[in-house]
Amino acid sequence: MSKIIIVGTLAFDTIETPFGKVDRVLGGSAPFASLSSKTQNIDCAIISIIGHDFPKKYLDIFIKKDIDISQVQIDRNGKTFFWQGKYHNNMNKRDTIDTQVNVLEKFNPKLPNKFNEIDVLVLGNLDPKVQLNVIEQFSKKPDFTMLDTMNFWMDNNLNELLKVIKKVDLICINDEEVLQLSGSTNLDDGVNKILKMGPKYIIVKMGEYGASIYSSKESFSCKSYPVYKVIDPTGAGDSFAGSFAGHLAVSKDYSFKSISKALVYANAIASFCVEKFGIDNMLDIKKSEINKRINHIKKHNI
Repeated sequence: MSKIIIVGTLAFDTIETPFGKVDRVLGGSAPFASLSSKTQNIDCAIISIIGHDFPKKYLDIFIKKDIDISQVQIDRNGKTFFWQGKYHNNMNKRDTIDTQVNVLEKFNPKLPNKFNEIDVLVLGNLDPKVQLNVIEQFSKKPDFTMLDTMNFWMDNNLNELLKVIKKVDLICINDEEVLQLSGSTNLDDGVNKILKMGPKYIIVKMGEYGASIYSSKESFSCKSYPVYKVIDPTGAGDSFAGSFAGHLAVSKDYSFKSISKALVYANAIASFCVEKFGIDNMLDIKKSEINKRINHIKKHNI
């Protein structure tokens, strides 16, 4: 069976949107990425860290879904990562109210025993030092490595981030981050500069407008599935990344054509995430509904 590893955060999220508020729900990149990856028939492991305050019922969610949590470290003396945010009325912008890094400050990741050889490695949005640490632990390089990062790491740890970018096959960032990372004022020029940094592919996320993928020779754009009511967009990017990785791992085909198909699939899965708060809508997605959304995206992407 295909295997993927997701390196990401396990967190408590307090989220407020125009449609309500939830306090200290399960959040971070790892839950969304792992649950979305399991919409494919794969083995998935999470590498992360939690504190003494992380409830067993949250870990049970992963166990029930057959997600390997053997390398989810528990710091008995620390508290779990916490994030609080409030979304504006148009849902495209949010304000971070509070971030408490807590146990993440001391995170020293380790590979799960059964996952030393894998198909796809997903490096979630974390300190590049942690990402680099994970990459260097593999005796056999993963068939495909994808990186999610953000402007914070570009501002605060650019040198380490550039080392990671050299070692990955794909980087996934938004259009503003493309311009910042490349130092360009033009998106196409920025994409070309980043491709010369090492990765074979770059995905440029554009929120409700979808995403585009670029190689040095080809490009493909995919529209988002139109969601009638966006309740909570917090985990959409991580759901996108996890489902994208799962699709690639099953195909074992890392050509541009295959990656374009994975992009369509990932856009469909991400659309489920935003329809409820937290992970609530990611726990039981029906194959028939996934196929319906994929077909809609394909039909309207011409």
